[in-house]
Amino acid sequence: MLRVSQAAVRVLFCVSFGCASGLDGIPALPPLKGDLQPKYDAYIAATEARIQREVHSAAYLWSEQSPERWRRVRKGYVVVEPWNARGETAMGNGLLHDWIGALFIPSMTLARVTSFLQDYDAHKDYFRPEVIESRLVGRDGDDWKLRYRVVKRYLITLVINTDQTANYYWLSGTRMLTSSVATRIAEVKNAGKPGEREIDPRQESTIVWRLNTYWRLEERDGGVYVECQTISLTRAAPAGLGWLVNPIVRSLPGASLAHLLESTRTGAQSRSR
Repeated sequence: MLRVSQAAVRVLFCVSFGCASGLDGIPALPPLKGDLQPKYDAYIAATEARIQREVHSAAYLWSEQSPERWRRVRKGYVVVEPWNARGETAMGNGLLHDWIGALFIPSMTLARVTSFLQDYDAHKDYFRPEVIESRLVGRDGDDWKLRYRVVKRYLITLVINTDQTANYYWLSGTRMLTSSVATRIAEVKNAGKPGEREIDPRQESTIVWRLNTYWRLEERDGGVYVECQTISLTRAAPAGLGWLVNPIVRSLPGASLAHLLESTRTGAQSRSR
């Protein structure tokens, strides 16, 4: 069996993704292929059309569509699954990740869950260690502007500044949809150090390219069902290194979503004390 030291794996990972990791002198990868944006936009449009069909049908909750999944959610488990067979889809020189998860919060109201989701200044206290900074930038009715600093740990530590727009849609007094779109994603080099700077994706290689998040909530059965689907686009490894790098990249979204849902439960419950 081939054995690769952790140090060697880190170097290969950094070589794969260019100098965004903080290693100087490594050439950046080629820019995004021109057809990636239309493909991602089409995927998002199809997802949002499906969500609209589901929320106006009997299949409102994803967790109810499988007896075993529903049983686990009702028993208090956080259930996270890839939307498709593997959780990611090759898209040009990128990987599209699509994961969905659900949980049930007993003795909870929709108003309390919503209060937590909208308290963006407090998210850094509940979503650590991934979210280390969070704040509300502005609000216009049910449209919210927010800013996060996020830490992603692959074999390297990646720090990302994101601007996002969140929208809340009340379907009834007991059902609500929320969507969030990253309008800016900037990786940070030398984060927290005197030479800290955001990486210009037009000039240097970056890893994370797009992020969309969709929440579906329903108050019933003495609590609130919370479901979340996250879709992201990241750089794929160059030919020849995918066997090493891609499993690392694809392992993150599911674990990150599980942490997001569990932290949402903790944050919402803190509102009821």
